[in-house]
Amino acid sequence: MNLSNLKPNEGARHAKKRIGRGVGSGMGKTSTRGSKGQNARTSGGVRPGYEGGQTMLFKRIPKRGFTSFKENEYVIVNLSQLKDFKEGDVVNYKSLVKKNIIKDNGKKIKILGKGNVEVKLKVVANKFSENAKAAILKVGGEIEVC
Repeated sequence: MNLSNLKPNEGARHAKKRIGRGVGSGMGKTSTRGSKGQNARTSGGVRPGYEGGQTMLFKRIPKRGFTSFKENEYVIVNLSQLKDFKEGDVVNYKSLVKKNIIKDNGKKIKILGKGNVEVKLKVVANKFSENAKAAILKVGGEIEVC
């Protein structure tokens, strides 16, 4: 026994299927695809998930959750972010965008009560938390819901 006559055990390995290498190979002519039909074509076959016209599995199983199209997204502004405004200023969407506190993306504004306000301001927003309302009114400011 030497290296020139070594081979794997019988059945341990088998030759790769050589498809389309002549009729004599047994896998020539139609190259194991059968004759005619959708799957015999070059780019044949069906899309992933297709079940021959039967309703697809992903459509049969129940769906979970709900996405409301009417849901409003709010930009959160805390009272601590209003420290740049002076006495008597009007705090609204345009003034907040101008001071770079919020981005100009058309979302509604909600004022929250984190922090405190030292000066009297007129704050115009879509929503206010109870703490924010109390803090603004405490220093003599005004709130307006738009």
